[in-house]
Order: sequence, then structure tokens, then C-alpha cells
Amino acid sequence: MQRIGVIIGTTRDARFGGKAAQWFMDLARQRTDLQFELIDLRDYPLPFFNEMSSNLHMPTQNAEGLRWQKKVGEFDGYVVIAAEYNHGPSAVLKNALDYAYVEWVRKPVAFVGYGSVGGARAVEQLRQITIELQMAPVRSAVHIQGGDFMQIMMGQKTLEELSYLPPLVTNMLDDLAWWTNALKVAREQN
Repeated sequence: MQRIGVIIGTTRDARFGGKAAQWFMDLARQRTDLQFELIDLRDYPLPFFNEMSSNLHMPTQNAEGLRWQKKVGEFDGYVVIAAEYNHGPSAVLKNALDYAYVEWVRKPVAFVGYGSVGGARAVEQLRQITIELQMAPVRSAVHIQGGDFMQIMMGQKTLEELSYLPPLVTNMLDDLAWWTNALKVAREQN
């Protein structure tokens, strides 16, 4: 069974990402074709990237960076739970992406975005970043819109009440499963 790492892309005390990740994991674990593991960036306190180069060219020296690389290298694909901060992804997420390279190559990635426009601008930037890391971002994504996001944050609504989201999750994970299988076969042939 293919292993998918689900990365919570924020670390703030008041983050929404943990709530979104738990909701997503509850849906994802209903599948029988993929195995999911939650990866919380809070558990990987990476300093700002200050290596001589990415680990494509030179080994990482930072112990926490090496621990992160080992963890992300365990997976066949990824789902990133991505907040939108000022029209882009969080700094800690970008930093975590920069700390690995070899581990990401030729693996698929999907996104669950949230924020004022469903995190769409952050997800769009993340697609560009992950392409540069030689990943394969899938077209389908899940976007938790700003109005819903704010009502959930204020306790007026729950993610489970948003009936438009589960079909989006299913579609995204169907795409991710296809790409995960196809790319794993291709990686194993090299």
C-alpha cells in the first residue's frame, strides 16, 4: 500500500491547520488504497535554511534538517494542509520544502488550502515550488473558503457541516492515488 505523508504547513499557536488536518485524516483513513500519516511541522523545529546548498548537491549538516529529510523520504506521495498568509504559503512550510530535495523528487503532491479565497494563491505558489523540486502536483485540490473558514474559527460552524468538501477530497485522493502508483512504478524502473 502506498504511503502518503500529510503535512500540516503551519506552526502558530492559534492555527487552523491542525483542525483541517484532523478533519482531512478522518476522511482519508476511510480509503483502502492509500495509507496516511500526519506530519506536524511543530515536531520538526527547522532553523531557517542556511546550508551550503540543497541536499541535491551537498549533504545537509543540520541535525534537524537530516531528521526531516529522513521522515519525508519515507513516503510515496504527500498532501499539504496549506494556509494562505499574505497571498502565499507560510514561511515554515516553504522552509521545510527547501530543507529536502532528493526526498521529494518524482513524487506526487496534493493540497488542502484554506484562507480568504480557499488558500488558492498559496496553493498556486506551492505548485510552482513543488515543480521546481521535481514533484508532480495533482490538478485536483480542496479549498476551504474564507467565509466558512472564519465561521469555523469562531465556533459557528464545523468542517463536517461543509457538505461540498468530501466529494472534493475524494476526487483529489483519486488523482493522488493514480499518480502515486504511476510514479512509484516509474521510480522503481530507474
